[in-house]
Amino acid sequence: MRRTVAEHLVTTLRDAGVQRIYGLVGDSLNPVVDAVRRIEGIEWVHVHNEEAAAFAAGAEATLTGRLAVCAASCGPGNTHLVQGLYDAQRNGAPVLAIATHIPAHQIGTGFFQETHPERLFVECSHYCELVTGPGHAGRVLHIAMQHAIGRSGVAVLVLPGDIAHEAASGPAGYGALAGEPAVAVPPRSQVAALAEAINRADTVTLFAGAGVRGAHAEVVGLAEHVLAPIGHALGGKEWIQYDNPFDVGMSGLLGYGACYEASQEADLLVLLGTDFPYDDFLPQGHTAQVDHDPTKFGRRCPVDVVVQGDVGTTIRALLPLLERKTDRAFLDRMLHKHTRALEQAVSAYTRNIEHQVPIHPEYVASVLDDLAAEDAVFTVDTGMCNVWAARYLTPNGRRRVIGSWRHGTMANALPHAIGAQASHPGRQVVSLSGDGGLGMLLGELLTVRLHRLPVKIVLFNNASLGMVKLEMLVDGIPDYQTDHEPVDFTAIADAVGIPATRVTEPERVRPALRDGLAADGPALIEMVTDANALSMPPRITADQVRGFALATSKIVLSGGVGRMLDLARSNLRNIPRR
Repeated sequence: MRRTVAEHLVTTLRDAGVQRIYGLVGDSLNPVVDAVRRIEGIEWVHVHNEEAAAFAAGAEATLTGRLAVCAASCGPGNTHLVQGLYDAQRNGAPVLAIATHIPAHQIGTGFFQETHPERLFVECSHYCELVTGPGHAGRVLHIAMQHAIGRSGVAVLVLPGDIAHEAASGPAGYGALAGEPAVAVPPRSQVAALAEAINRADTVTLFAGAGVRGAHAEVVGLAEHVLAPIGHALGGKEWIQYDNPFDVGMSGLLGYGACYEASQEADLLVLLGTDFPYDDFLPQGHTAQVDHDPTKFGRRCPVDVVVQGDVGTTIRALLPLLERKTDRAFLDRMLHKHTRALEQAVSAYTRNIEHQVPIHPEYVASVLDDLAAEDAVFTVDTGMCNVWAARYLTPNGRRRVIGSWRHGTMANALPHAIGAQASHPGRQVVSLSGDGGLGMLLGELLTVRLHRLPVKIVLFNNASLGMVKLEMLVDGIPDYQTDHEPVDFTAIADAVGIPATRVTEPERVRPALRDGLAADGPALIEMVTDANALSMPPRITADQVRGFALATSKIVLSGGVGRMLDLARSNLRNIPRR
């Protein structure tokens, strides 16, 4: 008996190294799920929302560098995928999404649950095609897989359910797949132009993004050669901050240290493998850029010199052309400024606060950093959890930190943790979840329990949307609908069978985290934290000060003086000093 299209699809994925498919069963997807049931070597990971399936696949692909797969049924099933697929695409994670569809002969008739996924997913994928028949399926599947792997992003296969049932036709396979993207070797003329610009500049700053992965030694070596401070974007933190004597911190709204000043004051800023989006934090001139993707050149600021190439390869070609700089004055000044900024801002809530209530979230993050495994995988919710992770989790070359850095969607941390843990069963995976994010995809607690995934969920529960509150205040708007009734998530976790601990006293933070991290299975450690602990960016504009003052005045006039006093006390030590 000949294989069905669904069987051919699942066998092909398994033979390509795919070990699991994340999804929610039903309707047009059922032939694929049944094929997974019958074919050895691949498993189905049931989630409770298809959005979580896409996030989980994205996290697996990010950690392994290999193709990961999610799937959804027709109509609402596959439209739920969109947030996680946008996230994977922007993170450069090789993910294949199987978006099953209504019966082929009903397409275009307004049939029950009809959507047009071949249109819907175009913007969040490198490839998105509709299978038109059994003889078409195998070829399109191969092309989709090749796009996801070769271009490090999302490919979507739209498969009508009735075609999935039919007997497969055409060749059994379409050849080998590229294992990984090729390394981009820079043109010599571009390397020479960058060397000339660096040699001409008295002072140089390097700014690193996720593209410096695998090039830590080269970037630090370049900094040593030209006495350059090294700043980073959030995406570059885990790849460059450790073992780095030239580190001056991070730029952007979540930033800290002297990165902003070093970027602005240098004669030449060299952007290395970064598409940092916040042009307000970049100088609008005297900039060079190195990236394997030329479409990123000049997107954020005018660039004087561009080099298309892999960062490590480029630096190795560059170093022999550079004059060694000897004047350390600029570098030392930035390092001193960075140290002072850390003393005043980053460690503000981690000193002498073991008895202060409510618990400061920064304290929780600092203790977690101390207790977590040396090779832990942290997944981080968007919002204030991003701030605490960026400022308090210490990279070491082995730890990984995954978040929705580029798409910025809520509720990503727990689904990301599901994919990280399913693909790395022996590794410690810690989800830094906010109460807003956890509440949005609360059903994924059931997924953790169902598969007995030993994910550790550290919940920052301040009964508030803290980042939104700060956005409103800076815009001169009183915070409204950002604070909500407190929820006991520990009771919810207990009810679904996940051991949980609720912590309200600072002296219990360390023992609760220690015990939770040591648990054999899943655990939720709920920290009831200070809702008034807000993050101040390293650079505050006059407009932001005016907006914050305006919002403060409005709140005071409405009778909220006590709350604003608490806010002022919580953040006094975080205000950058010049």
